[in-house]
Amino acid sequence: MPTETFEFQVEARQLLQMMIHSIYSNKDVFLRELVSNASDALDKLRLEALRDDSLGADVSDLHIAIEADRQTRTLTVRDNGIGMSHDEVVQLIGTIANSGTAKFLRELKEAEGSADAEGLIGQFGVGFYSSFMVADEVTLLTRRAGEARGTRWTSTGEGTYTVETVDDAPQGTAVTLRLKPEDADDQLHDYVSPWKIREIVKRYSDFITWPVRMAAEAASEGAEAAGEGADDTPREPETLNSMKALWARSRDEVSDDEYHELYKHISHDWIDPLTTVRLQAEGTFEYQALLFIPSHAPHDLFMQGYKRGIQLYVKRVFIMDDCEALMPPYLRFVKGVVDAQDLSLNVSREILQQDRQIQLMHRRLAKKVLSTVKDMMSAEPEQYATFWREFGRVLKEGLLSDFENRETILAISSFATTHDKDEPTTLRQYVDRMKDGQEHIYYLTGESRQAIENSPHMEAFRAKGVEVLLLTDPVDEVWVEADPEFDGRKLRSVAKGEVDLGTEEEKKEAATEREGRQQEYADLLGWMTERLGDTVKEVRLSSRLTVSPACIVSDTHDVTPALENMYRAMGQEVPQVKRILELNAEHPLVSGLNGAYAARGETVGTGLEETAELLHDLALLAEGGELADPSRFVRLMADRLERTL
Repeated sequence: MPTETFEFQVEARQLLQMMIHSIYSNKDVFLRELVSNASDALDKLRLEALRDDSLGADVSDLHIAIEADRQTRTLTVRDNGIGMSHDEVVQLIGTIANSGTAKFLRELKEAEGSADAEGLIGQFGVGFYSSFMVADEVTLLTRRAGEARGTRWTSTGEGTYTVETVDDAPQGTAVTLRLKPEDADDQLHDYVSPWKIREIVKRYSDFITWPVRMAAEAASEGAEAAGEGADDTPREPETLNSMKALWARSRDEVSDDEYHELYKHISHDWIDPLTTVRLQAEGTFEYQALLFIPSHAPHDLFMQGYKRGIQLYVKRVFIMDDCEALMPPYLRFVKGVVDAQDLSLNVSREILQQDRQIQLMHRRLAKKVLSTVKDMMSAEPEQYATFWREFGRVLKEGLLSDFENRETILAISSFATTHDKDEPTTLRQYVDRMKDGQEHIYYLTGESRQAIENSPHMEAFRAKGVEVLLLTDPVDEVWVEADPEFDGRKLRSVAKGEVDLGTEEEKKEAATEREGRQQEYADLLGWMTERLGDTVKEVRLSSRLTVSPACIVSDTHDVTPALENMYRAMGQEVPQVKRILELNAEHPLVSGLNGAYAARGETVGTGLEETAELLHDLALLAEGGELADPSRFVRLMADRLERTL
């Protein structure tokens, strides 16, 4: 059959070069990755054989075999699993299909030589390429179950690879590595040594549910090493792993290292998880769960099609990878295994969505993860800080969708605040610091902390020392619209409705003063409301401004401009909402405008009209809004500046 030569995708070639030139100190993990891939292939074959009787695949002795040849210095990891077709080999082994590739490679280069590098490579899920850390040449021979012909893929990792069709390939996949010479300084060990292979499999892959076998050393090798006569009696292959399901064993029987290796097998991560979550349900419906919260967020967490990492087993039989029905979308970063006792082996994704038992598991697993994070807040604050930094943004999606757990999610959430420029705060901490007479929890949304802190809406709160939450994630614009409460106190936007700060006595004094001001400015406010009626619903005096002349606020229950823009970006038509212009009566520009209007009466003239328009536009710009007619604003401002010369 003809042999085709292909070039690696540019990103894949860059990654291979980093691998070949050793960005990792622990090269042993290449074998873990190959065994893990083989295990996945066996899981997929058994699952496909359950669903397709016509597949014709042999599933009588599914296993992984490791073959070492001292003479040729080659190591082969072989499985009789699902295998790959010719097209799959070209598509999967020569490219990196991920839109985060460029960012990933940049971060990888920056992390080169540091402890972060190993985490990045596993995070990206390209463990097969780790073979090139220890091999000068890699050959992959594979045949997909149900197909007649196989495919051989070969590369030295230098930029190209060859692919040819072969007739005599066994079912499954075999990866053969032509190993580099041993080099203790470069952490290149003797990977054809049986004891080294045993050590690696025992450390990283002991829990794999399929037997990992290695051909036993011939008796003659051991005898010769001991100086005795040769005995060429054939030996049975040795099974290297215990195959014990960690989730079925009691906690005191399993070490943290064993849990961590299971996590790495499931997630293809190279860094230990942040924490482990165990759950055992007994009674009418029995199941076991072993879940992991990662220590870092993957690159594609917010990308469409991100796969969740919960594997479903039924009585230790693998049923489904990426089981969406077991975990809500806002906890999609959680990895792990759920083993149910009473489900059908032929269960499908569609059936799972409707299954009452699955729904009960879904609810209980979500509550267990949230309670684990809650415990982490008090017992392991540094771990919690890492969790929130990596997953806080996605967790807040639950405030929109999981009403049953909304109170818990709010309780375990942290927010930037005016109280401390470095440390985020919880709502409990905020409430404990609230001033006497303060009724609400105040917040402001915006694109950045700096933009929010400089907003005119913050002036009265800053002057009175009232703490404000600074919400900068896009999801914040949405969940706060649901009018949430915490500890019986409503969350209120400082850019909405009327602001009434201070003690009861201060509020009464402010109300009396405001009534007097209202009468003094009544004519100007009425005229401006009419003059700007196309863009605002009302012009009124402000109790939230101390420095700026004006600001624009939304009515209490109106949609914010940022949320309007989000809906329109998603293709939803949203009616334009008129907002309220508030004026600072203490500002010279506003008091001067009021005096000028009172003096001119009915003959206002275009000068005052333009001033009113500019006042509105300046307020809009101050909050980061967009002008309806920027060129007119520039023209009016240039004209005013010219008059000052």
